[in-house]
Amino acid sequence: MTMTHYMELLASNQPWNLILFMAIPVILAETIAVTELGILFSRNLTGGLRKTNKICGIFAGIYFTGVFIYLMINAVIPLTLTGGWRGPFDVIAVGSYLLGIVPLLGMALLELGIIARKKDEVSKLKLHAKFVGLFLIVAHVAMIVGMLSPDVLNMTMK
Repeated sequence: MTMTHYMELLASNQPWNLILFMAIPVILAETIAVTELGILFSRNLTGGLRKTNKICGIFAGIYFTGVFIYLMINAVIPLTLTGGWRGPFDVIAVGSYLLGIVPLLGMALLELGIIARKKDEVSKLKLHAKFVGLFLIVAHVAMIVGMLSPDVLNMTMK
């Protein structure tokens, strides 16, 4: 059985790739999600939870932008040019992972005041929660599909 490039990336260069490409983004996202719940329940938009949430949101967006650029240059473009993809599950796993750029960069831009400047704090909080939810969805799709062997789909299609 072969593995998706997503799983191969995480399994290679242990433990560094796992830390850089999985642990750091997921720990940041989980911290954002948990602090987001605390903020939503308390409606305290100025406390320690909000500050932690904001710092993690900005850092996650900037960090994942670097990951996105690195993987586009070193994985996606070369795999596409050489026909190196291992089937639909491979493309879905990597594509879903990289789609994380949309909510994470969106969160950072929101926190930095670059987007939604004229919105009130509650509207920004709602948008922020949507970004968190979207990231959790695409990250979990990447993880689940990434754990499948590309051979499974190839066997069912024969």
